[in-house]
Amino acid sequence: MTFSNAINSVFTRYAVFNARSTRSEYWFFVIFQFVMGCFFTLLGLMFRTQSGSPESWVTMLAGLYGLATIVPSLAVTVRRLHDTGRGGGWIFISLIPVIGTIWFIVLMLLPGEEADNRFGPEPLV
Repeated sequence: MTFSNAINSVFTRYAVFNARSTRSEYWFFVIFQFVMGCFFTLLGLMFRTQSGSPESWVTMLAGLYGLATIVPSLAVTVRRLHDTGRGGGWIFISLIPVIGTIWFIVLMLLPGEEADNRFGPEPLV
Protein backbone atom coordinates (compact mmCIF):
# COMPACT_ATOMS: atom_id res chain seq x y z
CA MET A 1 0.00 0.00 0.00
CA THR A 2 1.40 3.38 -0.95
CA PHE A 3 1.45 6.39 1.33
CA SER A 4 -1.28 8.27 -0.52
CA ASN A 5 -3.49 5.17 -0.76
CA ALA A 6 -3.15 4.60 2.98
CA ILE A 7 -4.09 8.18 3.88
CA ASN A 8 -6.97 8.11 1.40
CA SER A 9 -8.19 4.82 2.86
CA VAL A 10 -8.15 6.18 6.41
CA PHE A 11 -10.14 9.28 5.48
CA THR A 12 -12.50 7.34 3.20
CA ARG A 13 -13.32 4.91 6.02
CA TYR A 14 -13.10 7.63 8.69
CA ALA A 15 -15.81 6.22 10.95
CA VAL A 16 -15.56 2.49 10.21
CA PHE A 17 -14.73 0.70 13.44
CA ASN A 18 -15.78 -2.84 12.48
CA ALA A 19 -13.17 -3.84 9.89
CA ARG A 20 -9.40 -4.43 9.68
CA SER A 21 -6.45 -2.26 8.63
CA THR A 22 -2.96 -3.29 7.62
CA ARG A 23 0.21 -2.27 9.42
CA SER A 24 1.24 -0.04 6.52
CA GLU A 25 -2.09 1.79 6.53
CA TYR A 26 -1.81 2.47 10.26
CA TRP A 27 1.84 3.51 10.28
CA PHE A 28 1.55 5.69 7.17
CA PHE A 29 -1.29 7.51 8.91
CA VAL A 30 0.85 7.92 12.06
CA ILE A 31 3.63 9.42 9.90
CA PHE A 32 1.10 11.71 8.21
CA GLN A 33 -0.18 12.91 11.61
CA PHE A 34 3.40 13.53 12.77
CA VAL A 35 4.17 15.58 9.65
CA MET A 36 0.99 17.61 10.10
CA GLY A 37 1.94 18.25 13.75
CA CYS A 38 5.35 19.49 12.62
CA PHE A 39 3.67 21.69 10.00
CA PHE A 40 1.40 23.36 12.57
CA THR A 41 4.34 23.81 14.95
CA LEU A 42 6.40 25.51 12.25
CA LEU A 43 3.41 27.63 11.25
CA GLY A 44 3.06 28.68 14.88
CA LEU A 45 6.75 29.58 15.05
CA MET A 46 6.52 31.62 11.86
CA PHE A 47 3.52 33.61 13.06
CA ARG A 48 4.45 34.40 16.63
CA THR A 49 3.18 37.44 18.47
CA GLN A 50 5.36 39.78 20.50
CA SER A 51 4.78 37.62 23.59
CA GLY A 52 6.14 34.54 21.78
CA SER A 53 2.84 32.68 21.49
CA PRO A 54 1.43 31.77 18.06
CA GLU A 55 -1.25 33.89 16.42
CA SER A 56 -4.74 32.87 17.45
CA TRP A 57 -5.70 31.78 13.92
CA VAL A 58 -2.80 29.29 13.84
CA THR A 59 -3.88 27.82 17.17
CA MET A 60 -7.48 27.65 15.98
CA LEU A 61 -6.47 26.00 12.70
CA ALA A 62 -4.37 23.38 14.52
CA GLY A 63 -7.22 22.75 16.95
CA LEU A 64 -9.74 22.32 14.14
CA TYR A 65 -7.41 19.88 12.39
CA GLY A 66 -7.04 17.94 15.64
CA LEU A 67 -10.80 17.77 16.11
CA ALA A 68 -11.32 16.71 12.49
CA THR A 69 -8.89 13.81 12.81
CA ILE A 70 -9.91 12.38 16.20
CA VAL A 71 -12.47 9.95 14.76
CA PRO A 72 -10.29 8.75 11.83
CA SER A 73 -7.36 8.25 14.22
CA LEU A 74 -9.43 6.18 16.63
CA ALA A 75 -11.03 4.23 13.79
CA VAL A 76 -7.75 3.23 12.12
CA THR A 77 -6.29 2.27 15.52
CA VAL A 78 -9.28 0.05 16.35
CA ARG A 79 -9.16 -1.49 12.87
CA ARG A 80 -5.44 -2.20 13.34
CA LEU A 81 -6.19 -3.93 16.66
CA HIS A 82 -8.88 -5.95 14.87
CA ASP A 83 -6.29 -7.03 12.31
CA THR A 84 -4.23 -8.58 15.13
CA GLY A 85 -7.32 -10.37 16.47
CA ARG A 86 -7.90 -8.06 19.43
CA GLY A 87 -10.96 -6.03 20.29
CA GLY A 88 -11.01 -2.25 20.18
CA GLY A 89 -10.95 -2.05 23.97
CA TRP A 90 -7.23 -2.77 23.85
CA ILE A 91 -6.76 0.88 22.86
CA PHE A 92 -7.08 1.72 26.56
CA ILE A 93 -3.89 -0.21 27.39
CA SER A 94 -2.01 2.92 26.29
CA LEU A 95 -3.44 4.80 29.28
CA ILE A 96 -1.18 2.82 31.62
CA PRO A 97 1.97 4.93 32.00
CA VAL A 98 5.15 3.67 30.31
CA ILE A 99 4.39 -0.10 30.26
CA GLY A 100 1.00 0.40 28.61
CA THR A 101 2.44 2.68 25.96
CA ILE A 102 5.21 0.21 25.16
CA TRP A 103 2.70 -2.66 25.06
CA PHE A 104 0.42 -0.65 22.76
CA ILE A 105 3.29 0.06 20.34
CA VAL A 106 4.18 -3.63 20.29
CA LEU A 107 0.54 -4.48 19.51
CA MET A 108 0.59 -2.04 16.60
CA LEU A 109 3.81 -3.58 15.28
CA LEU A 110 2.56 -7.19 15.37
CA PRO A 111 1.62 -8.73 12.03
CA GLY A 112 -2.07 -9.17 11.32
CA GLU A 113 -3.77 -12.53 11.25
CA GLU A 114 -3.34 -14.08 7.81
CA ALA A 115 -6.80 -15.60 7.62
CA ASP A 116 -10.26 -14.17 8.14
CA ASN A 117 -11.02 -13.49 11.79
CA ARG A 118 -14.09 -12.43 13.76
CA PHE A 119 -13.59 -8.83 12.57
CA GLY A 120 -13.68 -9.58 8.87
CA PRO A 121 -11.60 -10.79 5.96
CA GLU A 122 -7.90 -10.20 5.67
CA PRO A 123 -7.30 -6.63 4.43
CA LEU A 124 -5.73 -6.18 1.04
CA VAL A 125 -2.07 -5.30 1.21
